[in-house]
Amino acid sequence: MSPGTHAQQAFRTEPRNLTVRMGATAVLKCEVLRASGIVQWAKDGLLLGPQRSLPGFPRYSMIGKRGQYHLRIENAQLEDDAFFECQAGQSESSDGIVSGLAFLTVQIPPSKPYFIMDTPTPWVVGKKYRVECVAPDAKPEADISLLEKKVLVTALKSDNGRELTCHAKNKAVSQPVVTTVTMNVYYPPDPPYIIGLDRDEVKAGTLLVLECVSHGGNPLANLQWTKEGEVLSTTWGEEVVGQKSRNILTLKITPADNQAELSCESGNIVSLSPLSITRKITVFFDPAELTLSGSPKAVEGQELTLSCHASSSNPPVHIRWWLGYKELNNTSVAFEEGENGGMTTTSNVTHRVSREENGLRLTCEAFNNGTQFSKIQAATLAVYYPPQRVFIDSPPEDVPLRSGTRVLLTCFSTGGNPPAELTWFKNGSKVSHAQPQTLSQMFVSRGLNLLLTASDNRADYRCDATNKAKKTMSAHVKLLVHFVAVSMKITAKQEVLRRGQEINLECLSGSSNPKSDVSWKVGRMRLPGVEEKPMKSLFGGVSVLSRLSLNLSSQHNNQKVICQAYSPVLEEAANTFYHLNVLYPPEFSPEQPTEVQVVEDDVATIPLMVSANPEVFSCIWLHRRQTLVKGEDIRHQWSDDHSLEIRNVTRKDGGLYTIKCENDEGVDQTTVELDVLYAPSLKPEKDPVFVNLGGTADLICVADANPIIPGMFSWKWLGEEEVEMGEETQEDESSLLTIYNVTRAHAGFYQCTASNGIALPASVEMQLVVQFTPVLRKGPQWSKVASRGDGTTTAELVCQAEGIPRVEFIWGKKGMLIDLANPRYEERTEREGSIHTSTLRVVNVSAVLDYAVFSCTARNSLGEDKLDIQLVSTNHPDPPSLFRQVGVTHDSVTLEWIPGFNGGLQQRFRIRYIWDKAISFMYVDVLPPDETTFTVTGLQPLTTYNFSVNALNAIGESGYADNGAVLTITTKGQFGVTPPALSTPSGVPTRLTVAFTVVFGVLLLLNSLGCFLGRKWKNRRDKTSTLLPRIPHDLISTRRSSQSTVSKSNKYESREKINTGAQRTLLIDSGSETESNVYESYTAVRRRKEYVARRKRATDNMQRHQETDEERKEIRQKVKRSGMLYAINCSLDIIFSSQGIKKAGQLMDDQQARRDYDLPFELRGELV
Repeated sequence: MSPGTHAQQAFRTEPRNLTVRMGATAVLKCEVLRASGIVQWAKDGLLLGPQRSLPGFPRYSMIGKRGQYHLRIENAQLEDDAFFECQAGQSESSDGIVSGLAFLTVQIPPSKPYFIMDTPTPWVVGKKYRVECVAPDAKPEADISLLEKKVLVTALKSDNGRELTCHAKNKAVSQPVVTTVTMNVYYPPDPPYIIGLDRDEVKAGTLLVLECVSHGGNPLANLQWTKEGEVLSTTWGEEVVGQKSRNILTLKITPADNQAELSCESGNIVSLSPLSITRKITVFFDPAELTLSGSPKAVEGQELTLSCHASSSNPPVHIRWWLGYKELNNTSVAFEEGENGGMTTTSNVTHRVSREENGLRLTCEAFNNGTQFSKIQAATLAVYYPPQRVFIDSPPEDVPLRSGTRVLLTCFSTGGNPPAELTWFKNGSKVSHAQPQTLSQMFVSRGLNLLLTASDNRADYRCDATNKAKKTMSAHVKLLVHFVAVSMKITAKQEVLRRGQEINLECLSGSSNPKSDVSWKVGRMRLPGVEEKPMKSLFGGVSVLSRLSLNLSSQHNNQKVICQAYSPVLEEAANTFYHLNVLYPPEFSPEQPTEVQVVEDDVATIPLMVSANPEVFSCIWLHRRQTLVKGEDIRHQWSDDHSLEIRNVTRKDGGLYTIKCENDEGVDQTTVELDVLYAPSLKPEKDPVFVNLGGTADLICVADANPIIPGMFSWKWLGEEEVEMGEETQEDESSLLTIYNVTRAHAGFYQCTASNGIALPASVEMQLVVQFTPVLRKGPQWSKVASRGDGTTTAELVCQAEGIPRVEFIWGKKGMLIDLANPRYEERTEREGSIHTSTLRVVNVSAVLDYAVFSCTARNSLGEDKLDIQLVSTNHPDPPSLFRQVGVTHDSVTLEWIPGFNGGLQQRFRIRYIWDKAISFMYVDVLPPDETTFTVTGLQPLTTYNFSVNALNAIGESGYADNGAVLTITTKGQFGVTPPALSTPSGVPTRLTVAFTVVFGVLLLLNSLGCFLGRKWKNRRDKTSTLLPRIPHDLISTRRSSQSTVSKSNKYESREKINTGAQRTLLIDSGSETESNVYESYTAVRRRKEYVARRKRATDNMQRHQETDEERKEIRQKVKRSGMLYAINCSLDIIFSSQGIKKAGQLMDDQQARRDYDLPFELRGELV
């Protein structure tokens, strides 16, 4: 079709109506021919979008090949139930087209149906119930089969346990969804019946086991037993299989059950009324009691009447009487209705007794014809007659007896039945404490054990003998008793006693026989009284009255005034006392403490020793004029005696306490000092303390402590180096440390410690700050800085000063101040304690403009210091300085030095040493490269060595330290090792020694010539071989061009011996530094990173050369044993490497080619 031809869009396939089940995938098809417009779907008129992924509709997408725009809907939901249409939008070549509506119907299978009932099960038989089956959430609506959707059901007994089923189905499912419910219909049980009761007559005591049974019912019957309406048992069992209930009753028959109605009832929750069965029972029972009433005892000749009564029985009993073996017929009988439906029986008998019938058995017998059981009741007949004689055994009546002694009076009686009962009387009153009566064959006796008292004097003691015969016989006796006063009584004329008054007391001594002497006593003091004339008194004795007058004081309170009546005949006394209650105002004890000490945080108890009468008094505590109130401070606790207890005592609790006590009689007060001891707490009077250098520093610490004791302070310097502490003085609670002529070494922290013996010592730290003029760090590493002068690098000039107070820096160049506003200059300052650092950065260093002398001036309020710093081109390092010995052993020497200027590049150090037996110098490279302390090992004991050290960098090496000075050190001796002898062994002829020397010299000459020719041959062979990475020129022997800038004393000569340690270090190529570098000790971060990298390279190289070193050791040991010390030098001309082998001569030729003009600009510049 030509361009411009109208190409109308058309549907090849239009969407059609589609029905799917919920959760399935639906595809609505749409194909467009010649689609030129935007094709998209619309849902219920809402466009879904032209993209095939249909953003915003995660379950929707357009699928199909070109021209196909099928709409795919995954997991179809009810919300997808809508009409859809496919549209192709208008384009330049075609009009838009819209498909017909296609309905997507989403079907939902019915959920499990459920029943709706107007009354849930269980149902009651005979009633009607409405049942409805519901199948929810179905689309289309489910078809339900349950006879009808709604049915009216009449509950029948036969429906119980049957299932009611409901089916639900629609087009979304192939099989119906079913639910069932089991019908539970309640109906009443059958009437009950009784098993186990064959007859209605039962003997009392019989154990009946009765079973009540009821069949049917839903639920099964509830069974209960009742007796005369009283429930006996409500426990029953159910047999589901047999569909019956059983209630078993175990009943023990008693007389109370006679004529009782026994019933069993059955029913359940739907029974209109309980069903029952009833039986009446007749009980045969004996009388519970057979009672014999009346006394079987009588005086001879009297008529005796007795009665025998049988309690209720069924049937009634027959009663007979017996005396011994003789039946008594003079009886009468009576019957009455009794308990439990029975009859009572009563029989009376009358009989005249004689002395001969005494002791015979009188019996009543009752017999029951129904139970064939008899019961008897018996008593022994007693016939009474009086006693014949009574007499008393006692002391003579005219002999005096002492009060308090024991006397036994015994009464005897003979004859009588029953034996006589003996009773003691005193002055006509019965005595209750007589001994038990004793019976023998001939008589009875009863003793009276008397503890004689005053009342026994001339008292009438009588013994009466009597028995059931009602006739009494008596005997009498009197005693003479001496006794002390029977009573003591003190009376006072004053009712209220007060301090300072006089009290008048009267003491009446009660009756005594004979007369008593009366005396007075207060405490341990005896006082005289005034005695009146004796008077007759009780029990045949006399009484005495005595009077006493006494002046009262507070000490008399609570004391007893004792009155004593003493009998000289008995040598005994009677006492009584009068308690003095003397009223007086509060008085403090002389033992009341005036001071109490306590340690802080402990419990302080301030005792209060105060007395008063009345004792109900109040005390007020005052501390610092403030009244202490109970409950205001929980730490304050008052005891019952008004003492004060203070818990967790603090120093604020110390001081004077005033106690005022008051009662109704008056007021008194006292004071107590509470001294609270506490450990020191320290504070500096001033911190920090500033002092100028050379001045006098006063460090003062003040203690808060109690007690303050002499020598409780001590001072300690907390620095590492020892300094003079100065003078310590103590003034009361303060300690002063005075330091004269203060130096910078005195600066730092001082500790003041105080201890007074209470708890732990306390300490406080104080800082002494020594102010001094700035002191700049100087030396080679500070006075030079190297950098390339080609305008591409930045140099950092570091100026560091120590000073207090704050230090300021001023920078100059060629005598002129530097304008820091110039962008070519940047200053950065840092401070750490007293160390101040200023770093001047020179940007884009120019050899013409910046190779010059810069000045740094450090200034504070006390003065200033100045340092000139040269900015130069990079060059070889300056020699180290202050080369010295640090330590020495038998086989090692530790050395130390100060590095010089590094020339602007990374520098390293090499130690050279020699001893008198050595053929040449030995060299050891120091690792790590920037280390300034090193230990040379592998030395011989008792040997003198000469040591030197120099520095090397990528450009060259320096001269030896301290202008080439040599450090001479002798190693120590090793235990058990003797230096080798230098003399010729004995016995060897001198001519043989000379000959051996000549031969050895010739061999050395030939060996040297061979090494020279071999080296020439190797040079020619290896000229075309690939060279190793550049090795510093100082690893090669001294046979090199005179153009070298290093002096000959620093080169390895052709016959120098190199030890094992040196071999390892010489094989490491440390590289060179081409950037500007200020002395490395002030760029610590960069140095650490470089050091880690160098150590890694060194470790790798040493591992690669380990095997080579072992081979060298083996060769060296062989040569040493043979004495051919020179031969090993040939092997050193070849440098072993893990990358290959390179000739020493070739390396030397490479070094000769490196002239100054071959170096880069920054390596050949000079100071301008």
